[in-house]
Amino acid sequence: MTLTHDVLPGEMASATGWTPIPHWTTTPVRGVADRASELPDGTEALLRLRARELRVAPSALHLAAHAKVLAALSGETAVTFARTTGRGRYLPCRLTVAPGTWRELVRAAARAEDLLRTEPPDQPPASRRSRPEAVCDPEGHGPDLPSGAVLCVSVREDAGRPVLMLRFRTDALDADAADRIAGYHLVALRGILTDPDARHDHQCLLSEPELRFQTDGLAGPPRTLPDKRLHELFEEGARRHPDSVAAVHRGRRWTYRDLNVRANRLARALLARGTRSEDVVAVVLPRDLSWMAAVLAVFKAGGTYLPVDPDYPPERIATMLERASCRVVLTEPGSAGHLAGILATASGPDVIDAPEVTESGADGSDPGVPVPSDALAYVFFTSGSTGEPKGAMVEHAGMLNHLLAKTDDLRIDAGSVVAQTASQCFDISLWQLLAGPLVGGRTLLVEQDAVLDAHRFLDLVAEERVSVLQVVPSYLDVLVQALERTPRTLPALKCVSATGEALRAELARRWFGVSPGTSLVNAYGLTETSDDTNHEVMREAPRRDRIPLGRPIHNVRLYVMDDNLTPVPLGAPGTIAFSGVCVGRGYVNDPDRTAESYRPDPLRPGERLHLGGDLGRWLPDGRLEFLGRRDSQVKIRGFRVEIGDVESALLRVPGVRDGAVVVTGAEGRGPDLVAFHSGDPTLGSDRLRLLLGELLPAYMVPTSCHWQDTLPLTPNGKIDRKALASLAETWGAGAGRGEAPRPGTEERLAEAWAAVLGTDPSTIRRGDAFFDLGGTSLTAVELAVALDRVVTPRDLRTAPTLAALAELIDARGGERSDADRP
Repeated sequence: MTLTHDVLPGEMASATGWTPIPHWTTTPVRGVADRASELPDGTEALLRLRARELRVAPSALHLAAHAKVLAALSGETAVTFARTTGRGRYLPCRLTVAPGTWRELVRAAARAEDLLRTEPPDQPPASRRSRPEAVCDPEGHGPDLPSGAVLCVSVREDAGRPVLMLRFRTDALDADAADRIAGYHLVALRGILTDPDARHDHQCLLSEPELRFQTDGLAGPPRTLPDKRLHELFEEGARRHPDSVAAVHRGRRWTYRDLNVRANRLARALLARGTRSEDVVAVVLPRDLSWMAAVLAVFKAGGTYLPVDPDYPPERIATMLERASCRVVLTEPGSAGHLAGILATASGPDVIDAPEVTESGADGSDPGVPVPSDALAYVFFTSGSTGEPKGAMVEHAGMLNHLLAKTDDLRIDAGSVVAQTASQCFDISLWQLLAGPLVGGRTLLVEQDAVLDAHRFLDLVAEERVSVLQVVPSYLDVLVQALERTPRTLPALKCVSATGEALRAELARRWFGVSPGTSLVNAYGLTETSDDTNHEVMREAPRRDRIPLGRPIHNVRLYVMDDNLTPVPLGAPGTIAFSGVCVGRGYVNDPDRTAESYRPDPLRPGERLHLGGDLGRWLPDGRLEFLGRRDSQVKIRGFRVEIGDVESALLRVPGVRDGAVVVTGAEGRGPDLVAFHSGDPTLGSDRLRLLLGELLPAYMVPTSCHWQDTLPLTPNGKIDRKALASLAETWGAGAGRGEAPRPGTEERLAEAWAAVLGTDPSTIRRGDAFFDLGGTSLTAVELAVALDRVVTPRDLRTAPTLAALAELIDARGGERSDADRP
């Protein structure tokens, strides 16, 4: 059977687009196949009866069912498909599947049919991009498939019985997928015929077997967790190999005995201060060995660990401590920072000098406090959409489940060295800190200065024989660039994990180009779900254009659901929902926001469900694909635009290495999209916009595109979208920002700024501040190196503008800063 040649007098303009059908097959084969499903006895008579009652043509009922199915498959409420008007002839039918009853949907379908007869749509020239994917043939003219179409649903007679006939492309759908779609149509028809006043948006189209497959077949494998807590497993290891090295920082080494004894002293100090089960203990320490002991001490005392960055604004620190009902703070002299004023108040928490206790001669035996598996382990504060931080609570079972998944999938064992690089307030810091000692390995605590210098960091990885590390993709790109410039082998490095941002296939391929023997793991999860819930383990360069999130780890269930918490069809986009041991308890002392994001699992009574706002879909091989965020949408000239869609297209343009899109626009104007990209510097804005115009409708093409050598990063290594938005606003303001640099030091400095910021020197003005132009702590270090350390990153804070920094350099006579002298 071959595809039929189509005649489409009513094809739509490509900017409007046809509603897509998600492809679902693991063995695509070019061709066409048919599947027939008999309609239940009496259906034809009931269709005529219901049509007369609703005063519509019978075809409107089929059209309504088809639109409902198409909306479920696409995740869109406004659907557009081809409606047959005769053998081989079609018109585009637009229908909005708004929440409501089946009766309302049927009447909307009838109005759409009336419009086709009275006001046929315009007929723009045919193009490949305007071919329909779905065809509805309620009168049984076909079934035919226009070239490019995926599916035709037809109602016809076969041996005197009405049947639902599906013709589909076998390179897009397999037989099981076609049978499922036929089943969705039958469920929709049954809803229309049996209870037209029921709400169709509350109707699940999925069969029981598909629901079971989505809840059980796609879940992570079951695993029985040890009936012990993390710190108890560590204590067992300390008894087995007390003299093995557990942790290293700046050349200082602690054995398992050293670490355990010091953690026990701190735990006993907490208990002596009255710490009870689940009391929140804030740890305000630099990332060093004392910090590691303090984290374990909180667990040993039965408390709840709360990391606090002393450099946070005082109001934010006060909000965190108050919201978490913090009772005790573990810190050291000089680390309190903005915390000092808060601690000085009468109502402030109790304070313990951690190093003083750990280095004392106090009792260092295990305290043996019973801690149940469902006890609270930690609280990590994350940014809230309202601007007020929210503290995600995670229990011990969820934390241990995640740590064991890391040791399994990243191959961490007694011989492993795990690099701890993340900030204390970034949730990945916890597994980096504890996964190695959990199984007899060791943790290497890497200071921030080394992390910010890629070559120095790689030196440390080689010298300390690091075997496992996790970084965000933006920083992985920095490491890849360093290895591309200066190739070297890292023989001990077994696995690198990327998390926190979408991992691009191009970056993964480059990684395997510079380190072919090192596995790469795309990790995905949320702070609220005990960190990572999915691992996509790659042993070789990916062949796909997009890297999936992988399968769920053990004891974790993920669903893709609609707004009513009903699973969507396999392959359809929807909200990613988390269930199982990974789901935390909620947001600390924040019932309103907890109720928004944490729900009872409708598919597994008694379990919690978390909704984080991410969008995804299942792939035919059982892996999950990330599609973006629900809250990253914006309306451009009346059209709803998902920023992730534009970024995905940007990353598909040849020559683009990394990219991000931000929304800008002066007050009183509509918003505009501005793109930033690294990679090929010869891709000018006009050329890139032209290429994007081949991938996107006109309203989704950014108004301007800016090349940068590297995109700015946040302290956690993610793309700094706030910096990019500020940069877009600055550039959008035109040339009225001040004088051009003066000849001499200012011009040379502008050239250096432009080199590390990846921008045009002519856009830099005397009054510009380095960090306002998108500079970060990482590019500040690069600038210091480029200027032979005449300035330090600290100088960019005290003399932030180009003119001020040039004056400082002239005052020093071009010599190195005192801060950089040996």
